[in-house]
Amino acid sequence: MTNILNVENLEKTYKSGEKELKVLDNISFNIQAGETFAIVGPSGSGKTTLLGLCAGLDQSDTGEIELCGTKINNLNEDERALLRNKNVGFIFQDFQLLPTLTALENVTVPLELQGAKKPELIAKDLLEKVGLADRIDHYPSQLSGGEQQRVALARAFSNKPSILFADEPTGNLDAETSEKVVQLLFDLNKEAGTTLVIVTHDMELAKMTQRILRLQRGKIMQEQSIL
Repeated sequence: MTNILNVENLEKTYKSGEKELKVLDNISFNIQAGETFAIVGPSGSGKTTLLGLCAGLDQSDTGEIELCGTKINNLNEDERALLRNKNVGFIFQDFQLLPTLTALENVTVPLELQGAKKPELIAKDLLEKVGLADRIDHYPSQLSGGEQQRVALARAFSNKPSILFADEPTGNLDAETSEKVVQLLFDLNKEAGTTLVIVTHDMELAKMTQRILRLQRGKIMQEQSIL
């Protein structure tokens, strides 16, 4: 199968006054199209930084990233944004819904910006799939954490992304709600055939993916396949 993400010799250092902190050190791996993949490790291991680099949200100091057939290191911010809008979906720990928009509008607006035909119909269908058909006119403040994350799920899949990056998608949810959201995430992902990359500290969630990359202090400690 074709690789949708290639990462080679990636390094990232942050400067704080006189000090330098190497967050990622010589990271190399690849992910095949349609694969489910988890990045795990303790706090401060570089998981979220790695995710941001892979998605083109930030730039590495050295190394190369090829995302969806495009080498992104030399792209400017506008070009990276265009690549993300076309190919990438995101789910965040803190949901990142717009508070002044209803659930339906939170899913519809990105579709409108991408020029989708019948965006509201697509949004309603997705919200129905995540079990929120009766909550579409509610604002984020009127929804529970689990419901907000389900809106975020619907939004993430709205542009039919080639690859979906999920950063601690259950980090703010209780165990029972987490289980439901995770099941929805994997069901939607299977239906869409999307490549799924999850950053998580939850090993039970990580073991639901096909491959796990373990980071520690910015280095790859282990890469394992889940049979």
